[in-house]
Amino acid sequence: MSALNTQQLRTTASLRLLAEGFKKDFANHVYENEKFTDLLMELSADYVIENIPIIDEENQYELALMLLESIRLVTFD
Repeated sequence: MSALNTQQLRTTASLRLLAEGFKKDFANHVYENEKFTDLLMELSADYVIENIPIIDEENQYELALMLLESIRLVTFD
């Protein structure tokens, strides 16, 4: 095996260790970020509009919020 391949394998292994060590902290960072909440709300509202035949906009919003609240962000162990 060449020195370059060995170095690349070591680098990849190191990055995997870093990812493993920081994944829960990263998940918390994402979950607490306002942009994540905004994106989920936009996606849930789009989903309701496209897939659930509710005419009343207030009820669409409420259902979208309920769907958003049902989402849980977890990491794989």
